[in-house]
Amino acid sequence: MVLEPAAAAERILTAAETRLWLMEQLGRLDHPPADLADLAGPAAQAERLLDTACELELEPGRTVQWFAVRLEPPGG
Repeated sequence: MVLEPAAAAERILTAAETRLWLMEQLGRLDHPPADLADLAGPAAQAERLLDTACELELEPGRTVQWFAVRLEPPGG
């Protein structure tokens, strides 16, 4: 699940879609966060965020968040 400040509602994305979404968010930054700066590029940075975090500050006071959710089939 992805939460964006300007969005009216959360969106449910697959892991691959979330990775692409994070790469897009990282591409909007002038500089990546310090803990991501040593990684090869946006794909590696997005993967690290998926593994270790649940939010990214795009600018002071503007943060995007993501959460893992498990969807089960009806009756499952």
